[in-house]
Amino acid sequence: MTTLTPSSSSKLNIAIIGGGLIGPRHAKSVLSNPNTSLIALVDPAPHGTALASSLHTTHYASLSLLLSSPHRPDAAIICTPNNTHVPLSLELIAARIPILVEKPIATRIEEGLGLIEAAKREGVSLLVGHHRRFNPYLLAAKKVLDEGSLGKVIAVQGTWCLKKPDEYFNGIGAWRRGESGGVVLINLIHEVDLLQYLLGKIVLVSALETAKTRGFEAEEGAAILLRFQSGVVGTFILSDSVPSPWNFESGTGENPTIPHLEKGEGAGGFYRIMGMEGSLSVPDSKRWSNEGWNEVLKTEDLEVDRAKVPFDLQVQHFYEVVREGKEPSCTGEQALSAMVVCEAVKRSMASGEAMEIDGFEIKERNSS
Repeated sequence: MTTLTPSSSSKLNIAIIGGGLIGPRHAKSVLSNPNTSLIALVDPAPHGTALASSLHTTHYASLSLLLSSPHRPDAAIICTPNNTHVPLSLELIAARIPILVEKPIATRIEEGLGLIEAAKREGVSLLVGHHRRFNPYLLAAKKVLDEGSLGKVIAVQGTWCLKKPDEYFNGIGAWRRGESGGVVLINLIHEVDLLQYLLGKIVLVSALETAKTRGFEAEEGAAILLRFQSGVVGTFILSDSVPSPWNFESGTGENPTIPHLEKGEGAGGFYRIMGMEGSLSVPDSKRWSNEGWNEVLKTEDLEVDRAKVPFDLQVQHFYEVVREGKEPSCTGEQALSAMVVCEAVKRSMASGEAMEIDGFEIKERNSS
C-alpha cells in the first residue's frame, strides 16, 4: 500500500468521468488519498447510480449536468471509451477544469494535436494516464538505464500476450469490437509509452498482423520491428487472443483482476534490454553481465519497492500538478507520441510497408 502525507492545501475535489473497468480503480485511489475527495461520478449507463452509491459519491448521467450542478469539480479524470476522450476533454477544458485523461489521448493524430492546443490556449493542466510510469518495476529499470550500468544499449525484446475473455467485448464493452477498441490502442500504447520512456523516441516501425479469431473489426495482435532514434533496435510480439505469462499485468501484479506470477514461477521477463556492458530482464529485475561468452554470466537482483501502487501515485501526482504546478509526468505531447507510433503500427499492418515517424508525422519508408 502506498503511504501518502496530507498536504496543508485544501483537498482537490475530483470527478470520475466513466464507470467502466478503469473508473472504479481511479475512484478508489482518489478515496484513499488524504489530499483528494471524490465529488461525483459521471456515467450514462444504468449501473452508474449503483456504482456511485458504492463509492459514496453523487451520480450524474452526463458531464453537462455535472458542470451545471453544485458538485462542479476542481479536476476530473476521464476514463471512457477511447473515441470519447477528445470531446469530453474539450468540454472540461472549456470549463477551465484540469484533466487527467486515460490513454490514448485521442484516436486520431489531428484530434490529439487540437486537444493539446486547446489546453495550452486555456491554460488548463493536462495529464495523460500512462500510470505505468509510476510502476516500481519500471522505476527500477529506469534507474539502471539512467545510471548507465548496461553500457550502450543495442536492442530490446518485448512481449504483451494475454487472452481476453468473451465478456470483455460484450455489454458496455461492445465498443472494443470496433476499430478503436483493438489491442494496439488499448494495450500496445502502454508498452510504446514505456519503451520510449526507457529508451527514447521510436522512429521506424514495421508490423505484421496476427490472424483474427473473433470476427471483429478490432485487430488482435501483431509482430513488430522497432528502431529508436538512438539506434536501438527491437522486436515486440502483441496478442490479446492467447494465454501467456508474458505480459505487464501478470509480471507486475498491477491489475488485481489478473493473477500475479511471482518471480520464482519461471516466466521470465516481458522486456529484455541488451547493452554492451550487461542486459536487464523486467520484471524479474535481473541484470546479467560477463566479459565474453566463455565466462559464466553474473547476475544481480535489483531492489523493487513493491509497496508502491501506480494508480495511487498517479492520483497524488495529479494533485501536485493541479495544486502545486508540477510538470505532468506524461504530457499531452508525450502521450500523443505514443499514439502516433501505434497509428504507424496500424498503418504498417494494413499496407505491409515500414513506416517512418518524424515528430507527429508518419510516412511510408522510401516514399517521396
